Amino acid sequence: MTFTEWFIFFLVIQVIHFLGTWKLYVKAGRKAWEAAIPIYNGIVLMHIINRPKWWMILLFIPIVNLLMFPVIWIETIRTFGFYKKTDSLLVIVTLGLYIFYINYATDATYNAERSLKPRSELGEWVSSITFAIIAATLVHTYFMQPFTIPTSSLEKSLLVGDYLFVSKFHYGARVPSTVIAAPMVHDSLPFTGTASYLKKPQLPYMRLPGIQKIKNNDIVCFNWPADSLKTMWGDNSGEYTYKPVDKRTNYVKRCVGIAGDSLELKDGYVYINGKKNELPYRAKIQFYYKVYSSKGLSTNKLLRYTNKEFNRKFIIDFRTQNELKAYQNYGAFQKIKDNKFYVSTGANGIPQELIKVYRSNISEVKLKERDVNLTESLAEKLRKDSDVDSVIKVIHTPNNAIFPHVEELGWSQDNFGPIYIPKKGATVKIDAKSLPFYEQIIKNYEGNDLAAVGEDIYINGEKADSYTFKQDYYWLMGDNRHNSLDARYWGYVPFDHVLGKPVMIWFSWDANAATFGDKLKSIRWNRMFTTVGGDGEPVSYRYVVFGLIALYIGYSFYKGNKKKA
Repeated sequence: MTFTEWFIFFLVIQVIHFLGTWKLYVKAGRKAWEAAIPIYNGIVLMHIINRPKWWMILLFIPIVNLLMFPVIWIETIRTFGFYKKTDSLLVIVTLGLYIFYINYATDATYNAERSLKPRSELGEWVSSITFAIIAATLVHTYFMQPFTIPTSSLEKSLLVGDYLFVSKFHYGARVPSTVIAAPMVHDSLPFTGTASYLKKPQLPYMRLPGIQKIKNNDIVCFNWPADSLKTMWGDNSGEYTYKPVDKRTNYVKRCVGIAGDSLELKDGYVYINGKKNELPYRAKIQFYYKVYSSKGLSTNKLLRYTNKEFNRKFIIDFRTQNELKAYQNYGAFQKIKDNKFYVSTGANGIPQELIKVYRSNISEVKLKERDVNLTESLAEKLRKDSDVDSVIKVIHTPNNAIFPHVEELGWSQDNFGPIYIPKKGATVKIDAKSLPFYEQIIKNYEGNDLAAVGEDIYINGEKADSYTFKQDYYWLMGDNRHNSLDARYWGYVPFDHVLGKPVMIWFSWDANAATFGDKLKSIRWNRMFTTVGGDGEPVSYRYVVFGLIALYIGYSFYKGNKKKA
């Protein structure tokens, strides 16, 4: 919906409000016309129901207003004597239209002195929970959102199992475009997996002013532009708008290139405007290396250097079909003979609990060649190991999956570019050669009609040889270069997809641990309440936070004893 359509919708709501409440306004000692004036009618209504006038502000905040409207409807009917649970249910189920019945078909009496205190313990509980959800939704949507790290793409800086607070106000809180959605959940409802929102109606893109701009090397949380997978790997089939922008999958990467930059990748290292990108101290770039040893390289040897992302191989002689099925989720199988298999896994190998349950006949192969994900410094240390013959960095060959999916470019995930990152207001030449770089921007991100007829390009029906960008774009990548699905595959991230800036790790554990007990043992206490951004060592506030929690518990205990006395 456009702003004009929303304005018309707003006026229709005002008419409905006037028709449904003007008699109630009169019974409350007000004038009938006061129910017809937009915004003013809401202020008057807050006075009638004896609630704070600032509640009106909450009615104009998307998502929060979905929770506030039922509250206002219930407060209104109770002010005129309708206290029954049936009345409250009817006004919610009819989306407030039950007030029409009260306005025209009943002899409702205005009670200016009604008690605002809930009439039962259940009512008090519901009231407290409702306003707690409203407050939490307000914070979650416009100030600070919790977020978890599910993959190792920013390994070393952010670990799998880190739980973050993402600031919405640093880059400016984005007003939700999806106006009908469940509060404090993303694209699906817990347990059911069903969509948590309606695709229509949609608000036009709006954003509150931020306190800073995105800078090179900032870690940024954003909505994944290629959520539907329809625009990846060169596949442009099907409908692009698989999900609304604000309901696309949340991703977190490092912004290596900002709007206006020229970016190039050489052997996995980023160059910005011709200069090698200097990363902050905490960022540790990693690559896969081929590690060779004629003697064979054991897992125990590798664990002296790293416990992340290397290959392992086991020989398992399965006794039963059930045992075989139990192992199938832990690696790739290659049959040797009869019931004997090679099982190739990642660094975690096979859970010891599983081996104990089946008393498996299992042994690990001491491989001569291992694929190991390492930082440069760890690779150098491994080269000096007497058991190691060579450590060779993996450099990938050209791949058509790399943006902009043009085979003739010969780009790979380690070597590509230079590529220009579009800036708002900048104009670029558009022709058959440059179109693959900007097609998604022109058509999908900025909503134009685009057609290519032979060598000619038409934008919104007019022949064009240039295009001026309407917003800034960014290039976001993972530090774990060979294990990161990032801009190299889907291209630019528009500013309207930017969600916020991760500012603090509030909890951390090994999310890949086999059991809940193992996860508890793996809690990384030294990462709790530490900062995300900046250079140098992370700053920890955990003792401050733990101290404040202890003070609050102590105060609550003291207050409770005092109340009893």
